[in-house]
Amino acid sequence: MKVGLFITNQQHLETDMVSALDEQYAMVRLARDRGWDSLFTGQHYLNEGNNKQLQIVPFLARLQAEAGEMTLGLGILLINLHNPVYVAETVATMDVLCRGNFVFGIGLGYREAEFDAFRVPKGQRVRRFEECLELVKRLWTEEEVTWEDEICKLDAVRMNIRPVQKPHPPIWVAANNDRAIERAARIGDNWFINPHSTTATIKRQMVLYRAELDRCGKPFPAEFPCIKEVFCSHDKKTALEMAGPYLFGKYQDYAKWGQDDAMPDDESFDQEFDDLLKDRFVLGSPEECYEQLRPYWEEVGMNHLVIRTHWAGMPLSTALHSMRMISDELLPALRKI
Repeated sequence: MKVGLFITNQQHLETDMVSALDEQYAMVRLARDRGWDSLFTGQHYLNEGNNKQLQIVPFLARLQAEAGEMTLGLGILLINLHNPVYVAETVATMDVLCRGNFVFGIGLGYREAEFDAFRVPKGQRVRRFEECLELVKRLWTEEEVTWEDEICKLDAVRMNIRPVQKPHPPIWVAANNDRAIERAARIGDNWFINPHSTTATIKRQMVLYRAELDRCGKPFPAEFPCIKEVFCSHDKKTALEMAGPYLFGKYQDYAKWGQDDAMPDDESFDQEFDDLLKDRFVLGSPEECYEQLRPYWEEVGMNHLVIRTHWAGMPLSTALHSMRMISDELLPALRKI
């Protein structure tokens, strides 16, 4: 089992972003020094409400200097908001900076404010997503590319900056609803399982994912990742007291942004926290967290767990408390799986 850290670059408006960056360096260094395997962060534009965040590519490039031998990854890049040439050259650059130890995580997105800002109209979002990925892969692998659509015109070009990894970095596709999960099986190297859905939903969707892999003649991925919201403390009561307000605040924001609109119809974040956390979040002692995570390797097939244990507004000391307990007590148990 590999274990990674999902670093939160989203902060409240009153937060000093320079100080917050220093805190995130501290979390990365702890993960590096305690032997965590990977480091991911996410992307949004035009954060709403009491939120702001750094942009993913420069942020991750800076974190690479702190990460040592950890695998770095985009978790995720909203590729249909961007020009494919930008995506191809930027990701190739990141793969070089990381010496070929990099994951290309992608997603469709769900927020109207972002689609509108980049003029991605309804009815074209999935097509642009798939075409962008297709063109990016061609630019990485072909000697000459000709292409024309409403976004990009290429006339027999060759992209000279190429990824270190051949033919390209692994493509992890984030997906929430059933059709998106089938698409992830078809176009990606694996499905990057989200932290939002209940365990029951994910187990149901695994049937769809495996069926689509079979239909496409693709094997089950050798590396199968999942992001989970995890907070470790001495017991569940303490974990809830320490992490609950920040984790609940995150999902209240998701509800306002419409994240659950991109999920199956039976999933909603408009719930009280006690109901929301059931079968969804992992909080408690290291032993309790281990048992809550067990279905993900026994029934889902996860072998790369990416942990988010810090949310906007949470003090650094609180996040480090969880990270130390994970490092000392949960991680060694996971390594034996």
